[in-house]
Amino acid sequence: MMKLKITLSIIIVLLNIILSNAQEKNKTSASDFKLLVGNWQGTLTYLDYSSGKPYTMSAELEIKRLDKTNKFIFLNIYPKEPSANSVDTLTISSNGEYIDNELIKLRKKLENGEIEIITEKPGKDGNDNKPAILRYTYTISKTAFKKRKDVQFIGETKWINRHEYSYKLKSKS
Repeated sequence: MMKLKITLSIIIVLLNIILSNAQEKNKTSASDFKLLVGNWQGTLTYLDYSSGKPYTMSAELEIKRLDKTNKFIFLNIYPKEPSANSVDTLTISSNGEYIDNELIKLRKKLENGEIEIITEKPGKDGNDNKPAILRYTYTISKTAFKKRKDVQFIGETKWINRHEYSYKLKSKS
């Protein structure tokens, strides 16, 4: 009877460890995005739905953290198209399960040391605002940052790469 209790206790402890590790793979924290604070230079490549062809333009990004909160300010700068410049705030939920209103589906550390975070949310896309699932892939390191948006229209099985920002670190703030 004692052996059975010990065996069951070990199984319960192991299951708890496995389940807690699995849940952590779907969470992020401000420390992941803290790596991005600074000035970045790169490109934005997006799919022009009208022509069906990708278009690439230069892009710069300045990222600041709001004090010690879970909020980061993204200043998007397009040197050749200043009218497209914008400011966004990225907020990580207190439980680490969301980036803004995007549910974190996966967070993993890649073999090269980069952090990859994949999120999804329902939305609309395309020239005719069709309902879709929007998937964002954040790839973060100390010297490189990518954010990719893929779209799967409702009723379709194929994902379309809508756009991708690709940056290299210019300077730390």
